[in-house]
Amino acid sequence: MVPLVTITARVAESQVKQRLDQAMVKLFPDYSRSRIKAWILKNQVQVNGKTVNKPKEKVLGGELVSISKSLEVAACWEPQKIVLDIIYKDRDILVINKPRNLVVHPGTGNPGGTMLNALLHYYPESITVPRAGIVHRLDKDTTGLMIVARTISAQARLLEALKTRKITREYEAIVIGAMTTGGTVDKPISRHITKRTHMAVNAAGKSAVTHYQVIEKFHTHTHLRLRLETGRTHQIRVHMSHIHHPLVGDKVYGGRLRLPKGTPPALINMLRSFDRQALHATMLRMHYSIFGSQMEWYAPLPQDMIDLITALQAEQRKI
Repeated sequence: MVPLVTITARVAESQVKQRLDQAMVKLFPDYSRSRIKAWILKNQVQVNGKTVNKPKEKVLGGELVSISKSLEVAACWEPQKIVLDIIYKDRDILVINKPRNLVVHPGTGNPGGTMLNALLHYYPESITVPRAGIVHRLDKDTTGLMIVARTISAQARLLEALKTRKITREYEAIVIGAMTTGGTVDKPISRHITKRTHMAVNAAGKSAVTHYQVIEKFHTHTHLRLRLETGRTHQIRVHMSHIHHPLVGDKVYGGRLRLPKGTPPALINMLRSFDRQALHATMLRMHYSIFGSQMEWYAPLPQDMIDLITALQAEQRKI
C-alpha cells in the first residue's frame, strides 16, 4: 500500500481573490504549480476540510489548505549506509558537513550513493518529508555546511527563511588572479542557452547576488570569503567566472589552467592536481525568529584547501 502524507498551510489575508492554485504555490513553495494543479484535479486538496477540485476557485484569506498526497518514492530512493558528518541535530533540523564527491540528491547518472540515500538510512522517518528534508544543495565537489529539515513543518519554515533571506550562508574559495578589494556581483543567472547542464549570467535570468571580500591575497591567486543573498545553481562559480576570477579547479567555469610565468614546479603540480572547485560552505546562521533563537554553525576548511593555501603562502614569502 502506498503511504500517504498530509501537509497543511493557512492562506494569508493578502492572498484574497487569488486562484487556489496560485495561492498554493506560495503556501507550498517546494512544489510546482503544475503539480499542485494535478493534486487539486485529483481531489487531493481540501480547503477548511472540504475537498476542492477547481484550480480557479478563489480564496478569501485565512483558509486552512491541506494536501493529502501519496509519497512518490523513486526506486533508487533506498536507504544506504553512507557516512555523514552531522554536526548538529534536534527534532526539527540536521546540519551536515558535506564532503567532496557526494551528490546531494539522486538524479540522472547518480541513481544512488547520495546524501538523500544516507538520510533515509539514518533517519527512516525522513521518507515522509519531500526530498527527505533537503532544502538547498551543494555541488558534488563543493564541501561544507548544509541544513536539512526533519519534519514537513520545519521544511516549510526553512524554505520560507531561504526565500526571505533569513538564513546567512558564507563560503570560502580560492580564485585565480590577485584581487585587491571585495565587492558584489549582482547579475541574474539562468540555464546556459546551449550547454543545458551549465548555468550562465543572463539578463533574462533569475536575480542572483554574491558578496565577496578578500581574506588573503597572493601573487597570482586570492583567498575569498563570500556571502550569498540568493541561491542559484552554481551561483558562486558562475559569478566569479563572470568577473574573470574563476575558482581554482573548476573545470566547468574555469577554462584551461592558467599558470603565470615563473610559477615554481611544486605549486604547478599542486594546482594541476587540485581536481575540484576550491569552494567550501564554512558558515550557516539562522535568524532567531525561525526556531526561537539565533543559531550559527562553522565548518573548518578541508585539508585540500588548507594545503593549497599553505603552498600559496609559502610562494608569497619568496616574492
